[in-house]
Amino acid sequence: MGAYEIRMRLGVSRQRVEQLMKRPDWPKPYESLATGRIWRTEDIEAWIREHRPNLPDEA
Repeated sequence: MGAYEIRMRLGVSRQRVEQLMKRPDWPKPYESLATGRIWRTEDIEAWIREHRPNLPDEA
């Protein structure tokens, strides 16, 4: 997942995603590409389950 996909999944602004990425409990990026960082979907979903348990599961 890139920052855009994370933003859409969480339903937050670009700025909020940037804030979340600075948290010490945020997953480490899987890879850094020329277009930006990417994360494993599994890592992001695990973070959501722990920190945003009321957010519906991804369909």
